Amino acid sequence: MVESGAKAFYCTTPIYYVNDAPHIGHAYTTTAGDVLTRWHRQRGEQVWFLTGVDEHGTKVQRAASGGGVQPQEWVDRLVADAWLPVLGTINAANDDFIRTTESRHVQRVQHFWQVLKDNGYVYSAPYEGPYCVGCEEFKLAGDLVMGEGEFEGEQLCPIHGRPVEHLEEENWFFRLSAFGPQLIEHYERHPEAVRPVSAYNEVMSFLRQGLVDISMSRSSVSWGIPLPWDHSQVVYVWFDALLNYATAVGYGEPKDSPAGQQFANTWPADVHLVGKDILRFHAVYWPAMLLAANVALPRTVFAHGWLLVGGEKMSKSKLTGIAPEQIVSHFGADAFRYYFMRAIAFGQDGSFSWEDMAARYTAELANGLGNLASRATAMVERYRQGLLPASPSIGEAERALQELLVTTVSQADEAMTRLDFADGIAAVRGFVEAVNGYVTDQEPWVLAKDPATADRLDTVLATTCESLRAIATLYHPVMPETMSRLWQQLGADVALGPIGEQPVDRVAIWGQLPAGTRVTKGDALFPRLEDET
Repeated sequence: MVESGAKAFYCTTPIYYVNDAPHIGHAYTTTAGDVLTRWHRQRGEQVWFLTGVDEHGTKVQRAASGGGVQPQEWVDRLVADAWLPVLGTINAANDDFIRTTESRHVQRVQHFWQVLKDNGYVYSAPYEGPYCVGCEEFKLAGDLVMGEGEFEGEQLCPIHGRPVEHLEEENWFFRLSAFGPQLIEHYERHPEAVRPVSAYNEVMSFLRQGLVDISMSRSSVSWGIPLPWDHSQVVYVWFDALLNYATAVGYGEPKDSPAGQQFANTWPADVHLVGKDILRFHAVYWPAMLLAANVALPRTVFAHGWLLVGGEKMSKSKLTGIAPEQIVSHFGADAFRYYFMRAIAFGQDGSFSWEDMAARYTAELANGLGNLASRATAMVERYRQGLLPASPSIGEAERALQELLVTTVSQADEAMTRLDFADGIAAVRGFVEAVNGYVTDQEPWVLAKDPATADRLDTVLATTCESLRAIATLYHPVMPETMSRLWQQLGADVALGPIGEQPVDRVAIWGQLPAGTRVTKGDALFPRLEDET
């Protein structure tokens, strides 16, 4: 629960459609949200990080029927066996996990749509047109492509590459058309509300074509949330799912209730993280719904790119889905997090390559940071009996590192808060390389051979470990488990407290790790990969 007072930094992932097991495309978004919220926590902010699953709709109803079970049994098993475990696989520290079958969500969705009906934005009308079950989306004519080969002459969904279904239903409609001018005005005043720029341009182009009303209910589907005024129909799955961002933090509850107070201290969302294929739902339909209910709009919708394998978007339907545990079991969870935040510019498409990940793991983690930590802790154990020495003489080389750290913290903080994870990590990596260069230049193993250079050796060892203190703190949001182990090896957990409580704005203050701290050489932070020789 968010404490009363200053508004929490509120970040959400999409709620993932539960019908398939999670692949690394899902884990990618959740990892980004986790890195971002861990960083904001270390900035001293209150944070609320939400993820979850979407459990309603045609796909689930048909899959459960095909499996000979009720939909609730079907989704319960999928959530327990696949979706909750993946959070542990990638070390996610989410504050909440919303399921659209939960009573808190169902009741608040019904309240929301009753408000919109009472406000005059819902009406009954027939619907006839194309529907993609894979997308769970009513399609416009311009959204479709003509099929070839086995689907020649048929209209296909461009995302799933399969024919759409033709629906004829008597549904309830949402007056989406009423909100085009307001949304255009809002985005012109707040261009930061849709990012990156390519996503902003796409949304504005769509809005300027004019909006048409859209069905907000389904009469031919029973697995969903019943309309409060018409139990023969259920809320269209997207207009149920989008509301999770508000229902999970207490939308619709009395202001003086705990849930109502949480809503006041959390909403609006600061960042909705979404894949670019669901941008329209989040940057057009969702804010229009909120305007109709007189609820504040989210501050930013950030649409990241696709993960590609062999040029194909990551998806189960095209057999390019890779389970996160396949990668984590080989490289480790923190290396998974590091690679996907480091190797792909967030907001752009990026290709996953096992070979590229192995190369980066070896060069940047094992041989870079891992070797630096191993050398530093081993030398303190060998030359100073495991006790961190004082730093009796600061020279030009040490001052250069201290100045570089100030720059590094500033660059990393600026990049991470604008969701440029690759640049933020690159800034820290540059400091790691500088410290490695410092150790190579100073040659502490040579200094240790001459008693006359004992003071100089003390300075080099203290400087290297103090640098590792800063590196561990800055990398903690990206690699929480491994940096916690480095923190313990440095003795910083005893000397300075938990690593997760080290504020970003104090990282560059030099000399925090006190002389006399017990330093221990532990196991390798990034072990050699099993298939390496």
